[in-house]
Amino acid sequence: MADTTGKQPPEPQGSFGGIPYDWRPPTVARLKSRWWNPDDRRLFTPRAFGWGYDLNLYWVTHPLELLNRQQPPS
Repeated sequence: MADTTGKQPPEPQGSFGGIPYDWRPPTVARLKSRWWNPDDRRLFTPRAFGWGYDLNLYWVTHPLELLNRQQPPS
């Protein structure tokens, strides 16, 4: 079931050959959750529309924060 709190990005419709796809019409919320989402630790996220992956541009523009979040707390 989809998370309606907005904390997790919506999951893709399915996968073929291990690559995610989503043929539902894209929404602003889904585009934002795939392209600019500091709460999602993935650099490559499932495409908002189509087959394959998108870049989470938040982590492209904030690489040091990504590295800090991936290290276990001391």
